[in-house]
Amino acid sequence: MWSKLVSIHLRRTITFYWELGSEIVERQKSSQWGSGFLKQLSADLMAEFPDMKGFSFNNLQYIKRWHLFYTGGLSNLATACGRVAQQDVSKSAENPDRPNVAQSVPHLDDGAIQQQALNKLVQIPWGHNRVIISKCKDVAEALYYVHKTIENNWSRNVLTHHIESGLYHREGKAVTNFSTTLPAPQSDLAQQLIKDPYTFDFLTLTQDYNERELEKALIDHITKFLLELGTGFAFVGRQKGLQVGERDFYLDLLFYHTKLHCYVVIELKTGEFEPEYAGKLNFYLKAVDEQLRGDRDEPTIGILLCKSRDRVVVKYALSDIGKPMGVSEYQLTRALPDNLKSSLPSIEELEAEFGDPES
Repeated sequence: MWSKLVSIHLRRTITFYWELGSEIVERQKSSQWGSGFLKQLSADLMAEFPDMKGFSFNNLQYIKRWHLFYTGGLSNLATACGRVAQQDVSKSAENPDRPNVAQSVPHLDDGAIQQQALNKLVQIPWGHNRVIISKCKDVAEALYYVHKTIENNWSRNVLTHHIESGLYHREGKAVTNFSTTLPAPQSDLAQQLIKDPYTFDFLTLTQDYNERELEKALIDHITKFLLELGTGFAFVGRQKGLQVGERDFYLDLLFYHTKLHCYVVIELKTGEFEPEYAGKLNFYLKAVDEQLRGDRDEPTIGILLCKSRDRVVVKYALSDIGKPMGVSEYQLTRALPDNLKSSLPSIEELEAEFGDPES
């Protein structure tokens, strides 16, 4: 029996793990298989196949847990697969004849749902699968990260970062006017582009930082900033100058989005959102469309990043704006005020107090 499963393993490890997990679950349903079953199975498999990895007791526990995680969440799995299918809207836009899989998924039986999920799971490494089930609360969230990993070719570290930063709960949550200012499916794609809130946990700024300091700090950490912005952002410039009439205006940050094929203007505000911010950004977007946008570019999009905002006020402010824009909050790590730093013990003082652990 195990030899048959190993032959499947040689063709595809994840499919093998799924079958192995199913077999483990079925056998442990019987009372005759006690808690020592996995340890004995681990020993038997490693003895019979000494050149193959993946049969440790710890990994077999993950395989069982992984299988139960998905099969035990079937009531949510159809919805989750539907959400995953909806993430393919960009591909549907490129091929209008492509069927809308999301509409049919909820009507599949349990076996078909499992197979559709497995078709996704086998496309990412086992280490990624382990991270996802260890950190996600339900199947819908897990399959979201499975899809994003496939779509963006995330490394395990990047995947972990996005899960721990709560991307699933932040993506597409910004207040925007995209539905009225952009045609479908561009409006749907743009909505998924913007998060709320953005997490700049790689920054430490004092309480009285200003917008230029925030802007410089983001550029100084451009790699991490781009990671938080998401896939597709290409940095164009900071304080990009535009001349309108006899006056010069400067954009905080200018990007080009390679998937949406449009410029993205990001304006930074260190306080609460004010309605007049939307009017000024609308002006900037008009200038970029007139002066920078090419014939093949889609309309320029604006993102206002504010320390705080009232959603109702934002909706009112954006309701009559003609250019596509969204408003999100941002969060960052606060640095300790200088007057408190001196009161904290140094590393040397702590070692002297508690003893050097390596001495």
